[in-house]
Amino acid sequence: MAFLAGACTSSGAPAVRASAGAVSYAPGASGAGDSYFPTYGNGGYDVAGYDLNLRYDPKKGYLSGSATIVATATQNLSRFDLDLAHLTASRVTVDGQPATATKDGNELVVTPPAGIDSGRSFTVVVTYAGTPGQLANKTLGDGGWLRNDTGAVALGQPESASTWFPVDDHPSDKATFKLAMTVPDGVEALSIGVPGDRTTADGWTTWRWTESSPLASYLSTVIIGQYRVTTGTHAGKPMVTAVPESLAVDSAEAKSLARTGEIADFLATKFGPYPFDAYGGIVVEDARIRYALETQSRPAYGRAFFSGGENDTVVAHELAHQWFGDSVALEKWQDIWLNEGFATYAEWLWQEHDEDIAVRESFDRTYDSFDWKQAPGNPGVAHLFGSAVYDRGGMTVYALRKTIGDAAFDRLLTTWTSEHRDGNANTADLIALAEKLSGKDLDAFFQAWLYGTTKPTY
Repeated sequence: MAFLAGACTSSGAPAVRASAGAVSYAPGASGAGDSYFPTYGNGGYDVAGYDLNLRYDPKKGYLSGSATIVATATQNLSRFDLDLAHLTASRVTVDGQPATATKDGNELVVTPPAGIDSGRSFTVVVTYAGTPGQLANKTLGDGGWLRNDTGAVALGQPESASTWFPVDDHPSDKATFKLAMTVPDGVEALSIGVPGDRTTADGWTTWRWTESSPLASYLSTVIIGQYRVTTGTHAGKPMVTAVPESLAVDSAEAKSLARTGEIADFLATKFGPYPFDAYGGIVVEDARIRYALETQSRPAYGRAFFSGGENDTVVAHELAHQWFGDSVALEKWQDIWLNEGFATYAEWLWQEHDEDIAVRESFDRTYDSFDWKQAPGNPGVAHLFGSAVYDRGGMTVYALRKTIGDAAFDRLLTTWTSEHRDGNANTADLIALAEKLSGKDLDAFFQAWLYGTTKPTY
Protein backbone atom coordinates (compact mmCIF):
# COMPACT_ATOMS: atom_id res chain seq x y z
CA MET A 1 0.00 0.00 0.00
CA ALA A 2 1.27 3.49 -0.82
CA PHE A 3 1.91 5.75 2.14
CA LEU A 4 -0.74 8.25 3.20
CA ALA A 5 -0.18 10.69 6.03
CA GLY A 6 -1.15 9.07 9.29
CA ALA A 7 -1.75 5.68 7.68
CA CYS A 8 0.38 3.81 10.20
CA THR A 9 3.22 4.25 12.64
CA SER A 10 6.85 3.26 12.30
CA SER A 11 6.44 0.66 15.04
CA GLY A 12 4.07 -1.20 12.74
CA ALA A 13 6.78 -1.93 10.16
CA PRO A 14 8.63 -5.24 10.47
CA ALA A 15 12.03 -4.94 12.09
CA VAL A 16 13.42 -8.12 10.54
CA ARG A 17 12.31 -10.23 7.60
CA ALA A 18 13.46 -13.68 6.59
CA SER A 19 13.40 -14.91 3.03
CA ALA A 20 12.73 -18.48 1.95
CA GLY A 21 16.50 -18.95 1.85
CA ALA A 22 16.76 -17.92 5.51
CA VAL A 23 18.53 -14.67 4.63
CA SER A 24 17.78 -12.13 7.34
CA TYR A 25 16.93 -8.49 6.66
CA ALA A 26 17.23 -5.70 9.22
CA PRO A 27 16.38 -1.99 9.33
CA GLY A 28 19.01 0.54 8.37
CA ALA A 29 20.19 2.77 11.20
CA SER A 30 18.31 6.02 11.78
CA GLY A 31 21.58 7.96 11.95
CA ALA A 32 24.95 8.03 10.21
CA GLY A 33 26.88 7.49 13.45
CA ASP A 34 28.32 11.00 13.82
CA SER A 35 29.11 11.62 17.50
CA TYR A 36 28.30 15.34 17.15
CA PHE A 37 24.93 14.81 15.46
CA PRO A 38 23.79 11.20 16.07
CA THR A 39 20.43 11.63 14.31
CA TYR A 40 21.82 13.20 11.13
CA GLY A 41 21.83 10.97 8.08
CA ASN A 42 20.95 7.29 7.98
CA GLY A 43 22.49 3.85 7.63
CA GLY A 44 22.02 0.79 5.47
CA TYR A 45 22.40 2.34 2.05
CA ASP A 46 24.55 4.64 -0.06
CA VAL A 47 22.90 7.20 -2.34
CA ALA A 48 24.23 7.63 -5.89
CA GLY A 49 21.99 10.48 -6.98
CA TYR A 50 18.99 12.71 -6.32
CA ASP A 51 16.69 13.87 -9.14
CA LEU A 52 14.15 16.47 -7.98
CA ASN A 53 11.13 17.68 -9.95
CA LEU A 54 9.48 20.41 -7.87
CA ARG A 55 7.08 23.35 -8.06
CA TYR A 56 7.02 26.29 -5.65
CA ASP A 57 4.30 28.90 -5.29
CA PRO A 58 5.86 31.94 -3.57
CA LYS A 59 2.47 33.51 -2.78
CA LYS A 60 1.27 30.45 -0.89
CA GLY A 61 4.66 29.22 0.31
CA TYR A 62 3.73 25.79 -0.99
CA LEU A 63 6.20 23.23 -2.35
CA SER A 64 5.19 20.07 -4.23
CA GLY A 65 6.74 17.47 -6.49
CA SER A 66 8.77 14.30 -6.44
CA ALA A 67 12.25 13.06 -5.65
CA THR A 68 13.84 10.10 -7.41
CA ILE A 69 16.65 8.58 -5.35
CA VAL A 70 19.02 5.92 -6.67
CA ALA A 71 20.90 4.06 -3.92
CA THR A 72 22.72 0.83 -3.14
CA ALA A 73 22.03 -1.25 -0.06
CA THR A 74 25.05 -1.68 2.22
CA GLN A 75 23.30 -4.38 4.24
CA ASN A 76 20.30 -6.66 3.81
CA LEU A 77 17.57 -4.06 4.30
CA SER A 78 14.09 -4.65 5.64
CA ARG A 79 13.44 -0.92 5.82
CA PHE A 80 15.34 2.37 5.69
CA ASP A 81 14.99 6.00 6.70
CA LEU A 82 15.14 9.21 4.71
CA ASP A 83 15.45 12.60 6.37
CA LEU A 84 12.41 14.78 5.58
CA ALA A 85 11.28 17.66 7.79
CA HIS A 86 7.89 19.46 7.74
CA LEU A 87 6.76 17.93 4.43
CA THR A 88 4.29 15.08 3.83
CA ALA A 89 4.81 12.16 1.47
CA SER A 90 1.66 11.02 -0.35
CA ARG A 91 3.20 8.12 -2.28
CA VAL A 92 6.43 6.15 -2.06
CA THR A 93 7.63 3.44 -4.43
CA VAL A 94 10.71 1.23 -4.37
CA ASP A 95 11.72 -0.10 -7.79
CA GLY A 96 8.30 0.88 -9.08
CA GLN A 97 6.37 -1.05 -6.42
CA PRO A 98 4.28 0.71 -3.75
CA ALA A 99 6.02 0.86 -0.39
CA THR A 100 4.64 1.66 3.04
CA ALA A 101 6.09 4.65 4.81
CA THR A 102 5.56 6.45 8.07
CA LYS A 103 6.69 9.71 9.58
CA ASP A 104 8.79 9.54 12.77
CA GLY A 105 9.71 13.11 13.65
CA ASN A 106 11.92 14.34 10.81
CA GLU A 107 12.42 10.80 9.47
CA LEU A 108 10.48 9.14 6.67
CA VAL A 109 10.61 5.41 7.43
CA VAL A 110 10.20 3.36 4.23
CA THR A 111 9.39 -0.34 4.16
CA PRO A 112 9.70 -1.87 0.67
CA PRO A 113 7.45 -4.75 -0.39
CA ALA A 114 10.41 -7.14 -0.10
CA GLY A 115 13.81 -7.07 1.54
CA ILE A 116 16.66 -5.48 -0.41
CA ASP A 117 19.84 -7.54 -0.66
CA SER A 118 23.13 -6.01 0.31
CA GLY A 119 24.96 -4.68 -2.75
CA ARG A 120 21.81 -4.26 -4.84
CA SER A 121 20.91 -0.94 -6.43
CA PHE A 122 17.36 0.28 -5.90
CA THR A 123 15.31 3.33 -6.87
CA VAL A 124 12.99 5.20 -4.52
CA VAL A 125 10.42 7.73 -5.76
CA VAL A 126 8.81 9.96 -3.14
CA THR A 127 5.88 12.19 -4.06
CA TYR A 128 5.48 14.87 -1.43
CA ALA A 129 4.21 18.37 -0.68
CA GLY A 130 3.67 20.93 2.04
CA THR A 131 4.86 24.19 3.49
CA PRO A 132 8.60 23.87 4.08
CA GLY A 133 10.25 25.42 7.10
CA GLN A 134 13.44 25.67 9.09
CA LEU A 135 15.51 23.48 11.40
CA ALA A 136 16.72 24.82 14.72
CA ASN A 137 20.44 24.17 14.29
CA LYS A 138 22.55 24.64 17.41
CA THR A 139 25.49 26.08 15.52
CA LEU A 140 24.93 28.48 12.63
CA GLY A 141 21.37 29.54 13.43
CA ASP A 142 18.20 28.29 11.83
CA GLY A 143 18.90 26.49 8.59
CA GLY A 144 16.75 25.04 5.89
CA TRP A 145 13.90 26.61 3.93
CA LEU A 146 13.40 30.31 4.62
CA ARG A 147 10.45 32.02 2.94
CA ASN A 148 10.84 35.72 2.20
CA ASP A 149 9.06 38.58 0.40
CA THR A 150 10.26 37.65 -3.09
CA GLY A 151 10.56 33.87 -2.83
CA ALA A 152 12.58 31.55 -0.66
CA VAL A 153 16.09 30.37 0.23
CA ALA A 154 17.08 26.79 1.06
CA LEU A 155 20.42 27.09 2.81
CA GLY A 156 22.23 26.07 5.97
CA GLN A 157 24.99 24.12 7.67
CA PRO A 158 25.30 21.51 9.16
CA GLU A 159 21.86 20.51 7.83
CA SER A 160 19.28 22.03 5.50
CA ALA A 161 18.49 19.67 2.62
CA SER A 162 15.88 17.66 4.54
CA THR A 163 13.61 20.70 4.68
CA TRP A 164 12.95 20.53 0.94
CA PHE A 165 13.67 16.99 -0.26
CA PRO A 166 14.00 13.45 1.18
CA VAL A 167 17.69 12.83 1.72
CA ASP A 168 20.46 11.06 3.59
CA ASP A 169 21.42 14.33 5.25
CA HIS A 170 25.03 13.78 6.29
CA PRO A 171 28.27 14.64 4.43
CA SER A 172 29.49 11.05 4.54
CA ASP A 173 26.95 10.06 1.86
CA LYS A 174 27.77 12.15 -1.20
CA ALA A 175 25.57 11.93 -4.29
CA THR A 176 24.93 13.68 -7.59
CA PHE A 177 22.11 16.22 -7.80
CA LYS A 178 19.58 17.27 -10.42
CA LEU A 179 16.87 19.87 -9.96
CA ALA A 180 13.94 20.97 -12.08
CA MET A 181 12.23 23.80 -10.15
CA THR A 182 9.06 25.35 -11.55
CA VAL A 183 8.17 28.85 -10.40
CA PRO A 184 5.92 31.64 -11.71
CA ASP A 185 7.14 33.50 -14.80
CA GLY A 186 9.40 36.40 -13.89
CA VAL A 187 10.83 34.68 -10.82
CA GLU A 188 14.34 33.20 -10.82
CA ALA A 189 15.07 29.75 -9.40
CA LEU A 190 18.84 29.46 -8.95
CA SER A 191 20.83 26.44 -7.89
CA ILE A 192 24.17 24.68 -8.29
CA GLY A 193 25.96 22.96 -11.14
CA VAL A 194 25.45 23.30 -14.88
CA PRO A 195 22.34 25.21 -16.00
CA GLY A 196 19.97 23.39 -18.33
CA ASP A 197 17.19 24.44 -20.66
CA ARG A 198 14.41 26.65 -19.28
CA THR A 199 10.88 25.97 -20.43
CA THR A 200 7.72 28.04 -19.94
CA ALA A 201 4.08 26.98 -19.98
CA ASP A 202 0.84 28.41 -18.59
CA GLY A 203 2.56 31.19 -16.67
CA TRP A 204 5.19 28.98 -15.04
CA THR A 205 8.88 28.55 -15.86
CA THR A 206 10.97 25.49 -15.09
CA TRP A 207 14.65 26.07 -14.27
CA ARG A 208 17.00 23.09 -14.56
CA TRP A 209 20.35 22.47 -12.88
CA THR A 210 22.69 19.46 -12.83
CA GLU A 211 25.62 18.82 -10.48
CA SER A 212 27.35 15.71 -11.79
CA SER A 213 30.05 15.58 -9.10
CA PRO A 214 28.83 13.98 -5.87
CA LEU A 215 28.12 16.45 -3.12
CA ALA A 216 27.39 16.49 0.60
CA SER A 217 23.69 17.25 0.99
CA TYR A 218 24.13 20.55 2.86
CA LEU A 219 25.98 21.87 -0.21
CA SER A 220 22.78 21.82 -2.27
CA THR A 221 20.60 24.91 -2.49
CA VAL A 222 17.78 26.59 -4.33
CA ILE A 223 17.37 30.36 -4.20
CA ILE A 224 14.08 31.75 -5.52
CA GLY A 225 13.27 35.41 -6.04
CA GLN A 226 14.07 38.53 -8.02
CA TYR A 227 17.68 38.28 -9.18
CA ARG A 228 19.81 39.74 -11.93
CA VAL A 229 21.52 36.73 -13.48
CA THR A 230 24.77 36.98 -15.46
CA THR A 231 25.74 33.96 -17.54
CA GLY A 232 28.88 33.23 -19.50
CA THR A 233 31.81 30.84 -19.59
CA HIS A 234 35.14 30.64 -17.81
CA ALA A 235 37.88 28.19 -18.71
CA GLY A 236 35.38 26.47 -20.98
CA LYS A 237 32.81 25.94 -18.21
CA PRO A 238 29.54 27.74 -17.43
CA MET A 239 29.82 30.77 -15.16
CA VAL A 240 26.57 31.87 -13.50
CA THR A 241 26.46 34.71 -10.99
CA ALA A 242 23.42 36.46 -9.56
CA VAL A 243 22.71 39.47 -7.36
CA PRO A 244 19.37 40.86 -6.18
CA GLU A 245 17.60 43.02 -8.77
CA SER A 246 17.39 45.75 -6.14
CA LEU A 247 21.16 46.32 -6.38
CA ALA A 248 22.89 48.56 -8.88
CA VAL A 249 24.69 46.92 -11.79
CA ASP A 250 28.02 48.16 -10.40
CA SER A 251 27.28 47.31 -6.76
CA ALA A 252 30.00 46.03 -4.43
CA GLU A 253 28.31 42.63 -4.52
CA ALA A 254 28.35 42.47 -8.32
CA LYS A 255 31.97 43.64 -8.54
CA SER A 256 33.10 41.09 -5.97
CA LEU A 257 31.38 38.18 -7.72
CA ALA A 258 32.84 39.34 -11.03
CA ARG A 259 36.25 38.27 -9.72
CA THR A 260 35.14 34.66 -9.20
CA GLY A 261 36.98 33.28 -12.23
CA GLU A 262 40.17 35.21 -11.47
CA ILE A 263 40.24 34.03 -7.86
CA ALA A 264 39.45 30.42 -8.77
CA ASP A 265 42.29 30.42 -11.31
CA PHE A 266 44.74 31.68 -8.70
CA LEU A 267 43.67 29.05 -6.17
CA ALA A 268 44.07 26.35 -8.83
CA THR A 269 47.77 27.22 -9.00
CA LYS A 270 48.00 26.22 -5.32
CA PHE A 271 45.42 23.44 -4.93
CA GLY A 272 45.32 21.77 -8.33
CA PRO A 273 42.68 21.85 -11.08
CA TYR A 274 39.29 23.34 -10.26
CA PRO A 275 37.18 20.27 -9.36
CA PHE A 276 33.73 21.02 -10.82
CA ASP A 277 31.92 21.60 -14.12
CA ALA A 278 30.64 25.11 -13.37
CA TYR A 279 31.57 28.34 -11.61
CA GLY A 280 29.60 31.14 -10.04
CA GLY A 281 28.08 32.71 -6.95
CA ILE A 282 24.79 34.09 -5.66
CA VAL A 283 24.29 37.05 -3.32
CA VAL A 284 21.21 36.20 -1.26
CA GLU A 285 18.38 38.68 -0.79
CA ASP A 286 17.43 37.75 2.77
CA ALA A 287 18.61 39.67 5.83
CA ARG A 288 18.53 36.48 7.94
CA ILE A 289 21.39 35.02 5.90
CA ARG A 290 24.36 36.66 7.62
CA TYR A 291 26.88 34.05 6.51
CA ALA A 292 28.36 32.71 3.31
CA LEU A 293 28.14 29.04 2.40
CA GLU A 294 30.21 27.05 -0.09
CA THR A 295 27.24 25.53 -1.93
CA GLN A 296 28.90 23.32 -4.52
CA SER A 297 30.17 25.13 -7.64
CA ARG A 298 28.12 28.25 -6.78
CA PRO A 299 28.62 29.69 -3.28
CA ALA A 300 25.89 31.73 -1.61
CA TYR A 301 26.78 35.01 0.10
CA GLY A 302 24.79 37.02 2.64
CA ARG A 303 24.71 40.72 1.78
CA ALA A 304 26.24 41.63 5.17
CA PHE A 305 29.68 40.72 3.77
CA PHE A 306 29.51 43.64 1.37
CA SER A 307 28.20 46.35 3.69
CA GLY A 308 31.65 47.94 3.72
CA GLY A 309 32.19 47.70 -0.03
CA GLU A 310 33.81 45.14 -2.28
CA ASN A 311 34.92 41.96 -0.52
CA ASP A 312 36.88 39.52 -2.61
CA THR A 313 38.36 37.89 0.51
CA VAL A 314 35.08 36.15 1.32
CA VAL A 315 34.90 35.04 -2.32
CA ALA A 316 38.38 33.51 -1.96
CA HIS A 317 37.28 31.74 1.22
CA GLU A 318 34.19 30.16 -0.33
CA LEU A 319 35.97 29.25 -3.55
CA ALA A 320 38.72 27.53 -1.55
CA HIS A 321 36.00 25.33 -0.10
CA GLN A 322 35.33 23.97 -3.56
CA TRP A 323 38.52 21.97 -3.02
CA PHE A 324 38.50 21.76 0.79
CA GLY A 325 35.03 20.80 2.01
CA ASP A 326 33.18 20.22 -1.25
CA SER A 327 35.32 18.04 -3.53
CA VAL A 328 37.08 16.60 -0.46
CA ALA A 329 34.27 16.42 2.08
CA LEU A 330 34.08 15.54 5.74
CA GLU A 331 33.50 12.07 7.09
CA LYS A 332 32.36 13.50 10.42
CA TRP A 333 31.63 17.00 11.69
CA GLN A 334 34.40 16.92 14.30
CA ASP A 335 36.89 17.45 11.46
CA ILE A 336 35.35 20.75 10.31
CA TRP A 337 38.77 22.41 10.68
CA LEU A 338 39.81 20.61 7.48
CA ASN A 339 37.26 22.78 5.69
CA GLU A 340 37.64 26.07 7.48
CA GLY A 341 41.35 25.99 8.28
CA PHE A 342 42.36 25.56 4.64
CA ALA A 343 39.81 28.16 3.53
CA THR A 344 41.23 30.66 6.02
CA TYR A 345 44.72 29.90 4.77
CA ALA A 346 43.42 30.49 1.23
CA GLU A 347 42.25 33.95 2.29
CA TRP A 348 45.80 34.71 3.39
CA LEU A 349 47.19 33.40 0.10
CA TRP A 350 44.81 35.61 -1.88
CA GLN A 351 45.62 38.70 0.22
CA GLU A 352 49.31 38.07 -0.37
CA HIS A 353 48.67 37.76 -4.10
CA ASP A 354 46.23 40.66 -4.47
CA GLU A 355 47.07 43.08 -1.65
CA ASP A 356 50.74 42.31 -0.97
CA ILE A 357 49.98 41.25 2.62
CA ALA A 358 52.38 38.39 3.34
CA VAL A 359 50.90 35.16 4.64
CA ARG A 360 53.42 35.33 7.48
CA GLU A 361 52.01 38.73 8.44
CA SER A 362 48.44 37.37 8.56
CA PHE A 363 49.65 34.42 10.62
CA ASP A 364 51.61 36.59 13.08
CA ARG A 365 48.70 38.96 13.63
CA THR A 366 46.39 36.04 14.42
CA TYR A 367 48.96 34.14 16.49
CA ASP A 368 49.73 37.10 18.74
CA SER A 369 46.11 37.84 19.64
CA PHE A 370 44.49 34.39 19.75
CA ASP A 371 42.82 32.77 22.79
CA TRP A 372 44.30 29.27 22.77
CA LYS A 373 41.80 27.64 25.11
CA GLN A 374 39.66 26.46 22.19
CA ALA A 375 41.05 23.61 20.08
CA PRO A 376 39.98 23.04 16.45
CA GLY A 377 40.61 19.29 16.31
CA ASN A 378 37.63 18.54 18.54
CA PRO A 379 35.74 21.83 18.93
CA GLY A 380 32.42 20.44 20.16
CA VAL A 381 29.02 21.25 18.75
CA ALA A 382 28.81 24.63 20.47
CA HIS A 383 32.04 25.81 18.83
CA LEU A 384 31.69 24.06 15.49
CA PHE A 385 31.98 27.40 13.68
CA GLY A 386 34.03 29.20 16.30
CA SER A 387 37.26 31.14 15.87
CA ALA A 388 39.42 28.13 16.75
CA VAL A 389 38.13 26.20 13.74
CA TYR A 390 38.77 29.12 11.37
CA ASP A 391 41.71 31.08 12.75
CA ARG A 392 43.59 28.38 14.64
CA GLY A 393 42.78 26.01 11.79
CA GLY A 394 44.39 28.45 9.36
CA MET A 395 47.41 28.86 11.63
CA THR A 396 47.76 25.08 11.80
CA VAL A 397 47.93 24.91 8.01
CA TYR A 398 50.60 27.59 7.81
CA ALA A 399 52.58 26.12 10.72
CA LEU A 400 52.49 22.76 8.93
CA ARG A 401 53.90 24.43 5.82
CA LYS A 402 56.80 25.87 7.80
CA THR A 403 57.37 22.56 9.62
CA ILE A 404 57.59 20.27 6.59
CA GLY A 405 58.90 22.84 4.10
CA ASP A 406 57.35 24.45 1.03
CA ALA A 407 58.16 21.61 -1.38
CA ALA A 408 56.51 18.89 0.71
CA PHE A 409 53.64 21.21 1.59
CA ASP A 410 52.93 22.03 -2.06
CA ARG A 411 52.83 18.30 -2.83
CA LEU A 412 50.53 17.81 0.15
CA LEU A 413 47.97 20.29 -1.19
CA THR A 414 47.75 18.84 -4.68
CA THR A 415 48.01 15.21 -3.57
CA TRP A 416 45.24 15.68 -1.00
CA THR A 417 42.85 17.26 -3.50
CA SER A 418 43.58 14.71 -6.21
CA GLU A 419 43.60 11.52 -4.13
CA HIS A 420 40.37 12.39 -2.29
CA ARG A 421 38.58 14.18 -5.13
CA ASP A 422 34.81 13.57 -5.04
CA GLY A 423 35.23 11.66 -1.77
CA ASN A 424 35.54 12.04 1.98
CA ALA A 425 38.54 12.26 4.30
CA ASN A 426 39.45 12.90 7.92
CA THR A 427 42.21 14.37 10.07
CA ALA A 428 44.02 11.04 10.40
CA ASP A 429 44.21 10.85 6.61
CA LEU A 430 45.82 14.29 6.45
CA ILE A 431 48.36 13.45 9.15
CA ALA A 432 49.32 10.23 7.40
CA LEU A 433 49.80 12.01 4.07
CA ALA A 434 51.83 14.82 5.63
CA GLU A 435 54.13 12.31 7.33
CA LYS A 436 54.50 10.29 4.14
CA LEU A 437 55.43 13.27 1.99
CA SER A 438 57.71 14.93 4.55
CA GLY A 439 59.29 11.85 6.10
CA LYS A 440 58.67 13.39 9.54
CA ASP A 441 56.86 12.19 12.64
CA LEU A 442 54.18 14.86 13.10
CA ASP A 443 52.20 13.44 16.01
CA ALA A 444 53.50 16.03 18.47
CA PHE A 445 52.95 18.86 15.99
CA PHE A 446 49.29 18.03 15.37
CA GLN A 447 48.65 17.31 19.03
CA ALA A 448 49.86 20.79 19.94
CA TRP A 449 48.15 22.70 17.13
CA LEU A 450 44.84 20.82 16.91
CA TYR A 451 44.18 19.56 20.42
CA GLY A 452 46.31 21.48 22.92
CA THR A 453 44.88 24.30 25.04
CA THR A 454 48.06 26.33 25.38
CA LYS A 455 49.92 28.44 22.84
CA PRO A 456 52.05 26.19 20.63
CA THR A 457 55.72 27.03 20.35
CA TYR A 458 56.49 28.63 17.03
